[in-house]
Amino acid sequence: MGRDVRQQAREQLAALEEPVGGDEPAAQGLHGDVLLVARLLSVAAENRRDGGREPSVTADDVGAALTLFEGMREQLDRLEAQAVLEARRHAMDWRRIAAHQGLNSSQAASQRYQRLITRLEEIRQGVR
Repeated sequence: MGRDVRQQAREQLAALEEPVGGDEPAAQGLHGDVLLVARLLSVAAENRRDGGREPSVTADDVGAALTLFEGMREQLDRLEAQAVLEARRHAMDWRRIAAHQGLNSSQAASQRYQRLITRLEEIRQGVR
């Protein structure tokens, strides 16, 4: 999926009215974690550009960032599953969903959704 298509999607979604209750908690947590990791990487890159005289990012900082990824992955999976359910509620068929996900077939989209649901159920049951 090209950058222009993603930018159009961002603009379309940014134009939506915010719900009365605010963002979903999963989206808020994910957004915050993404910003924290991005900040760490930005500080590390800036430090490298400055010659790295005083390392302001430690190995423990990088480790803390890495710790967040499994939670972010789970939140993304949950959000994607919810988005697919919403697409189905809006009578989108699997072929159309597949096209939006950058997949080649309706079967691929359906299988992806099933993998998401299975993974989330395993997490809920403590299997993963």
